[in-house]
Amino acid sequence: MAISSEENINPKAEKPSPSGNLKSLAKETVIYGLSSIVGKFLNYLLVTVYTVSLPVSGGGYGVITHMYAITALLLVLLTFGMETGFFRFANKSEYNPLTVYSTTIISVGSIVLIFLIASLSFLNPIASVFGYKEHPWYIGMMLIVVAMDAFQSILFAFLRYKKRPVRFVFLKLLFIASNILLNIIYYVFMKGKNVGMTFAINLICTSLVMACMIPQLRGFKYEFDKELLNKMLKYSFPILILGIAGILNQVADKIIFPFVYPDKAQADVQLGIYGAASKIAMIMAMLTQAFRYAYEPFVFSHSKEKDNREVYASAMKFFIIFTLLAFLGVMFYLDMLRYLLGKGYWVGLKVVPIVMIAEIFMGIYFNLSFWYKLIDETKWGAYFSLIGCSIIIIVNIVFIPIYGYMACAWAGFAGYGVAMLLSYFVGQRKYPIKYDIKSISKYVLLTAVIYFAGEMLPIKNLFLLLFARTILLSIFIGYIIRNDFPLSQLPLIGKYFTKNK
Repeated sequence: MAISSEENINPKAEKPSPSGNLKSLAKETVIYGLSSIVGKFLNYLLVTVYTVSLPVSGGGYGVITHMYAITALLLVLLTFGMETGFFRFANKSEYNPLTVYSTTIISVGSIVLIFLIASLSFLNPIASVFGYKEHPWYIGMMLIVVAMDAFQSILFAFLRYKKRPVRFVFLKLLFIASNILLNIIYYVFMKGKNVGMTFAINLICTSLVMACMIPQLRGFKYEFDKELLNKMLKYSFPILILGIAGILNQVADKIIFPFVYPDKAQADVQLGIYGAASKIAMIMAMLTQAFRYAYEPFVFSHSKEKDNREVYASAMKFFIIFTLLAFLGVMFYLDMLRYLLGKGYWVGLKVVPIVMIAEIFMGIYFNLSFWYKLIDETKWGAYFSLIGCSIIIIVNIVFIPIYGYMACAWAGFAGYGVAMLLSYFVGQRKYPIKYDIKSISKYVLLTAVIYFAGEMLPIKNLFLLLFARTILLSIFIGYIIRNDFPLSQLPLIGKYFTKNK
């Protein structure tokens, strides 16, 4: 479907109430969650496929973990904060959104093309640096993939700006479905053992999505506004630093691990165990990402409304409630979720609660981050993230040789926690928001009590244990319903309660 300039006309309408804003945010979060939460849950199938097909001793999953950590960092570098910059300037009345869009496409596309030509020209030396001298095209294929992903991130951002979540979800799920299908065919039905096929399949699926996004590149006049670009770069540069620090917070341990682990022969093996086990904890990253897809355009589009701080405070509270619920859900049913991994990887499951709490810290930090984006002081985000990143890198370098991958988990906990606290306290001085700290604290305390109660249950039978933990989880859900989500306000159920009052 071609993009037309008429689509960018925003008719004036009555400003919705804070509750209406939250309902809209919740609706879009659910839709985006289909690609993030459901999609990544389906990707757990790949973790199962890889950890069953690739034995622990071979370190194959360690190679996959290491490679995807490298490409995650490259993706942030290649988008250089322009995704958020696009949202900021597309929502400014003095700029034509299509001009902002085309300027962003041209600038990011040019950087991506230069990067790809340069990196492929020096592929062998690059592969040697990262330990893939014998398999340079492991790196080569992923360089092409990350280049396309960087360019596509702007196209996906435009879909979010245009509030086209259905197309967004379709394209995301297209990649996920085709990726899972091809991996299952190769590793399960063909009994393949070549790790390189993982990267080849990724390249095929990313190319398929790129072909499907051609309509987002048509139907409008390409304009390059140099003055606009300079303003966008000035706004986005601190976000680039923030993004680098942020992604390093997530992948620095996986990039550093092979270089500092004392037993080089076992580095890929240990990294594979950590990478596989920590995947169980990634439900927090799924929730955060789904929330972000809806929340970022939502915040900027409502940034001029008088009630915005009340909305942000409510959104923070509900985000924390549901991440705590997710934490209890994962931890209480971990004895079942572990079957998503090959048995050789179960030894690493002790990192799951630590990594999940770290992800909660990161999600809260993301929600807090909008105060400096809204007042155009993005430098603060760079400061906080650099501090958090420095803590993570130092802890990993110092403690990986002593404690192995457990150091990776605690490094994230410490780094995210410090960044979260710094953003909160500075933000309350620069852009005060009255968060419901009292209510949030009650939820945190109740979560801790229920979690430890569930862990200390003296029940040996697995089914009885899961039943008892389900009762404990139901207590938490009941507390949520009683205090923040009355049944009378829910669709269908609410009608019944209203009718029978």
